[in-house]
Formats: sequence, C-alpha cells, structure tokens
Amino acid sequence: MRACVATTVHHPEDARIMHRQIRALLDAGHEVTYVAPFTYFNVTPAMGLTAVDVPRLATYGKARAALRRGLRGADLLIVHDHRLLRTLPYRRPPVVWDVREEVTPRQLARAERRHQVITPAVVPEATLVSPSPPPPGDTRVVHIGRLSAERGVNELIGLAERLVPHGIRLDLIGPAERDVRPLLRDAQRVGLLDWFGYVPNRHALRMAEGALAGLSLADATVRRVPTKIMDYMGRGLPVITTPQGAAMVEGVGCGLVVPLDVDAVLNAVLDLKENPERRVRLGALGHAEARLRHHWPDHAAAFVRLAESWAGRSAAHALAV
Repeated sequence: MRACVATTVHHPEDARIMHRQIRALLDAGHEVTYVAPFTYFNVTPAMGLTAVDVPRLATYGKARAALRRGLRGADLLIVHDHRLLRTLPYRRPPVVWDVREEVTPRQLARAERRHQVITPAVVPEATLVSPSPPPPGDTRVVHIGRLSAERGVNELIGLAERLVPHGIRLDLIGPAERDVRPLLRDAQRVGLLDWFGYVPNRHALRMAEGALAGLSLADATVRRVPTKIMDYMGRGLPVITTPQGAAMVEGVGCGLVVPLDVDAVLNAVLDLKENPERRVRLGALGHAEARLRHHWPDHAAAFVRLAESWAGRSAAHALAV
C-alpha cells in the first residue's frame, strides 16, 4: 500500500503523526508520502519517506497543489487538519480524517458521510510507555507540549516564580505560539524556568522521567483530554491537571485536579513534594494504567490493518463497479 499523510498545521515531527502512525505504516512495509510544513519548522524529512513541503496554514490553492503531488499513485490519504477536507483534489483515493481539533457535531457528521474518520474510539490515544521509569523526584515539575495562552502559559510562568523559594524548577518541553515566546524568553533569561523548545517526542518523554509531577493546564476553551496526560502516566509521573483531564486522572487515581489558578497548582505541587509516598503511589497507578491501555505498540498493528482495509475496500468497490 502507498499512503499519503498530510498536515498543514502540525509540526512534521508530531508524535502522533510521525512517530506513531507513519512509523507504524513504514514498519509494516508500506510506502508513505508525507505532506507537511517542513521548511516552516526547519525539519529535515525522515529517512524512508517521500516528502512534499507545504507552507504552514497554506492557502487552499497551495494545499490542493501539494496534495496532488503527494497523491500520485497513493492508495489512501490520511489528513490531520479539517481544513484539508476543503482542498481535496477531484481524483483521489479514499480519505481518512484524523480528528485532532475541536469540531462541531455537524462537521463530524458531514465528514463521516463522505470519509473514514479516526476518533479515539476508532484508534485509541496512546503514548510510548517506559517499562520501568524511575520514581518521581522532588526538585522539578515538567510540562510537555505546545505552549499557548489557552494552555496556561501565563499561569506556568507565575508558578515558576512561586516555586523558586521551594527549590523546585519548572521544565517546559515544547514549542510555543508566537505571541507568548517573548514572555517565555524573559522568564528563562531571569532564571525562573528552563524552556527547551521543540524536542523530539522520545527525547521529551525521557527528559520528563524522574520529575515530581507532570502539568496539564488549560482554560475552558480547550475541551479535549490532553494527550500529555498519557505521556506523564507512561513515565510514572503524578499528574496535576485542570478539569479537562479530570475524568482520566480521577478514574485512574493518578493525580490531582485543580482550577487554572497559580495558587491551586502551587499547593498541589507542594503537597506532592511533602508526601513522597503519595507521589510514588500516584505515579505507579498511572504507569500501570498506561501500560495496560495506552502503550502505542499494542495498538500499532490494529491501526495498520484499519488503513489497509480502508484502502482495500475502495479498491474492491472500484473493481466491482
């Protein structure tokens, strides 16, 4: 099978796209053409891929032209942003939309009538779970993932300042939206925190190991359960999350749920610092659940079979017609 995977929004090294789905297809012996904003993010395409560069948030015309190039000889197209569904070439293979953003029920229903749709019920959210992570420490907390105002960057900076007298460091691992980068640079310049910027997923997960807790902060505009919670669980870290992650964290018993408030997050961090047995227990509960349900290698083969069936069903239908 020859698959085309496309995004005009996400980083080309996005963990879900590159390191889970594309890697699973390549490991299964399939060919992959990857349409992504390589130049924008200054990324060299991985070995084994056919790469098609596209501007980030490309105009519909440029996105359609990139898709035409990427779809030559393709048996399946997997898109990772909704806007690409408006740019599909007339001649195309079966289309799969991996729902990554907030969409309306009407948008979802319309897409399901025309295409295959990946939701967590179809392909579970997952991570790479460490077989035996170190126990949580007490000198730093971590945040993995994109940094933005709606994902609590102001509260994270405020927290970092409040943590200094307690001997706890904040590590921020991930890229940031353009409008908050000056705030992060200033905070790093005065020694409040360490902001590492984009780090490949496997390295980011290893960097998180041994932290006191993993942070997942978001305002009410972010409604989906952040996948970073699974990342923390998979590395044996207690989770401190705002209500978006409450169902998962409380259901497993692997962390604390707090409002998006600096004082509340600070108190949760200090509670875990003062209770080493509790943080070890929370981390162990999360790790056990992640290993049982959220380890990507346990789901990779099923994802590949789905992709093969979507491509094969269309081929069989075309022959029948």
